[in-house]
Amino acid sequence: MCDILLRMLRQTLQTCALVCLAASSPIQGQSAVSPQTVPAAPTRADILRGEYGPYRANNDLLSYDLRVRVDPDKKFIRGTNTIKFRMLKDDARIQLDLFANLAIDRIAFRGADLKYEREINTVYVDFPETLRKNHEYAIDFHYSGNPTETGRFGGITFKKDAGGHTWINTACQHVGASVWWPNKDQYPDEVENMRLSVAIPSDLVDVSNGKFVRKVDLGDGYTRWDWQIHYPINNYSVSLNIGDYVHFADTADGKTLDFYALSEDLDKAKRQFVQAKSMMEAFQKYFGEYPFKKDGYKLIEVPYSGMEHQSAVTYGNRFANGYLERDWTGVGISPRFDFIIVHESAHEWFGNAVTAADVSDEWIHEAWATYAEGVYVEHMWGKADGLKYLNGYVSKVRNRDPIVAPRGVNKVPPQDMYFKGALFINTLRSIVDNDKRWWAILRDYYRDFRYRNIMTEDVVRFFNRKIGKDLTPAFNQYLRRPELPALELRFDAADATVSYRWKAAEPGFDMPIKVGRRTAWLTIRPTATWQTMKLEMAKEDFDVATDLYFVTVTGKPARASSRTRPGARP
Repeated sequence: MCDILLRMLRQTLQTCALVCLAASSPIQGQSAVSPQTVPAAPTRADILRGEYGPYRANNDLLSYDLRVRVDPDKKFIRGTNTIKFRMLKDDARIQLDLFANLAIDRIAFRGADLKYEREINTVYVDFPETLRKNHEYAIDFHYSGNPTETGRFGGITFKKDAGGHTWINTACQHVGASVWWPNKDQYPDEVENMRLSVAIPSDLVDVSNGKFVRKVDLGDGYTRWDWQIHYPINNYSVSLNIGDYVHFADTADGKTLDFYALSEDLDKAKRQFVQAKSMMEAFQKYFGEYPFKKDGYKLIEVPYSGMEHQSAVTYGNRFANGYLERDWTGVGISPRFDFIIVHESAHEWFGNAVTAADVSDEWIHEAWATYAEGVYVEHMWGKADGLKYLNGYVSKVRNRDPIVAPRGVNKVPPQDMYFKGALFINTLRSIVDNDKRWWAILRDYYRDFRYRNIMTEDVVRFFNRKIGKDLTPAFNQYLRRPELPALELRFDAADATVSYRWKAAEPGFDMPIKVGRRTAWLTIRPTATWQTMKLEMAKEDFDVATDLYFVTVTGKPARASSRTRPGARP
């Protein structure tokens, strides 16, 4: 925990330095670079939420036991979260989070009320005695109120379905889970397990994370639904889905797949959700066993596009292929499959099992889930279509800001973390240049980091070790610099030669790349210094494998590729 904190603070300074250097060092011939944006100064709320300060870092979460009662008519929630933690140092204060519009009814410790201070959405909890290092403690955090609907998907929403039934859902990534329940609302520290109990009117169904334990009639028109989460979980993954749900199931690779749809949409769901079978088969084949076996896999209909809630993936893609009925990468492949089922379920491996330790490094979630779309396409229709699909993302890339955002300020990275990040992973595959080895490396990556919170530095060290080469300059160029590397070419017809070098902002960038004829690629190893080789073909026949390596090329037009209209993040 302390090691993660020190790395985050150190890398915040390094990231800021790289941004400044990139802004002051333009690259000639870089046609794919958009003007770099000037980041807004972080607000006090951003710092409070994003900084892993002393009253967060002094404790390690062990478990949550969240009990809530939801009143749909009043759009009101009341609950208690028992927060169990271990102290990492002697101290008498910890830092938690709850949105300011929600009331703190009391915070109890050993039967007595604790004092606390609130600042924006932060809650500092003070103890009457020093809590001792390595000792375990628990508090009961009682709260109530009308949650605010905010953010892209509302945080928590109180709606009606087409049949007039109550439909309540949570989706609070980036907004923060503290929009509807009290917790330690940050990335580095996750509970080891969690219990979730949801009391709702008895004519409704709650579908939440984890393994269903029981439902209990409370005798007052309400029924309590109990769930047990056996694994570490992101706060934003904790999910309520309350409505007129009907359950059905299927199997894949011997595992039960549980599906929940509104009663009016049951037939459509039965037709569309069958794609979860091939998704599960593909990702278990290429990445490894589904990570939440004890909790199971659920796919749940919701009124927004979808979200990667752990073991309770939510779906609102209109029961149609593509993304919201669009050809998402514009190359004719997206309409073959349901984008939301594939992308959001991929997060079970990358985002939920392998998790970023700071929002700044969220490419560890989004780039890998986006790359996984291409893996699914390759599994279903072959490698050529997988490459074609991924390269359809090229025109969505902006190259305005580094993918790794400044740390400690709750700044969400740019949408390039999806598209450029996935194309960089495809580039890594080409650097390895051995598919059997590549898939083995990915399985090891998932296995080594499963149920852990990691930083970009951990990913770099892993690949450097596995590949046996220092790829730090390549990672830095793609993740910490806004611009793409440019392969510069100079042709000399008289000598029948071609000269080449990398033009890149990152010192020491020396990535290999394939050039020549598509039927017989030649791998060259450019550096920042000009090198020359004999040209065994006409200049017009000399090509660069820009579908395998995400780069720009000057001196010779890159191979024409499909282009899509720029799109928003999924």
